[in-house]
Amino acid sequence: MVGLAMGFAVVPTIFSIAEDAIFSVPPHLKQGALALGATHWQTLMRVVLLTASPGIFSAVMMGLGRAVGETMIVLMATGNTPIMDWNLLEGLRTLSANIAVEMPESEVGSSHYRVLFLTAFILFVFTFVFNTLAELVRQRLRDKYSHL
Repeated sequence: MVGLAMGFAVVPTIFSIAEDAIFSVPPHLKQGALALGATHWQTLMRVVLLTASPGIFSAVMMGLGRAVGETMIVLMATGNTPIMDWNLLEGLRTLSANIAVEMPESEVGSSHYRVLFLTAFILFVFTFVFNTLAELVRQRLRDKYSHL
C-alpha cells in the first residue's frame, strides 16, 4: 500500500525529468547514427539512452529523494505506530515521521529531545552521503558519454 502511494507521488517527477533528458539529446547525434545505417532501435539504445543516461540517473535519484522525503504519505499509509514488529502488514513509523510527530511533545533539553536531534542528524548524514555518491555516479556517466 505504501509502495503504491509512493509510486503515484514519485513517477511524475522521474518521468518528466527523464523525458527532458531524452529530448535534450542533440538531433545531430540521432541523425548521424541514422545516416550511418543504424536502425531506429539501435539509435535509441546506443546513442540516445547513453547520451541521456546522466539525466535519467538524476531523475531516478530525484524521485528516490522525494520518496524518502515524503513524510506525510508514509505517515498516513503505514498507520503511524511506533512499535517495531517483523510482520510487514503491521504499522510502522519512519525516522522523519517520528521527528515530525514527537518533536512538539518533547521537553527542551531532555534526552528524548536530544535523541530526536540525533535522529535528524543521522538522516542528514545519510542524505548527504547518498546524494554525494549519486553526484559522483552522475558525473562519471557524464564524463564517460560526453564524447558522443
